[in-house]
Amino acid sequence: MPNIRITVGSISLDVELLDTPTARAIAAALPITSSAMTWGEEVYFSTPVSTARETDARAVVEAGEIAFWPDGDAIAIGFGPTPISQGDEIRLASPCNVFGRALGDVRALAPIRGGEAITVESV
Repeated sequence: MPNIRITVGSISLDVELLDTPTARAIAAALPITSSAMTWGEEVYFSTPVSTARETDARAVVEAGEIAFWPDGDAIAIGFGPTPISQGDEIRLASPCNVFGRALGDVRALAPIRGGEAITVESV
């Protein structure tokens, strides 16, 4: 699987793709251009990809895990608590397919604001 790069302005995050159906669908759709949205300490953005929830999908993720939200056809990157988190956990809106692992610190995404242009490309 190729690595991908998610870029918003001067912030770039390289991601190692896992060997999953969702990762293959994301890789096949590259490059992706979208608009960033935020929800608590999460950045997410719509994609042209539509895929089913995988059997190991989950709502609580670890910092650095890159997820796909099947309910919204969006990539979701949590780096801290969201409005529905319990304590310090990273809880996404509903179960998501984890399809990648950040090679850098996802907290670098904290300054991103809704509406900023975001791109995803193969590297």
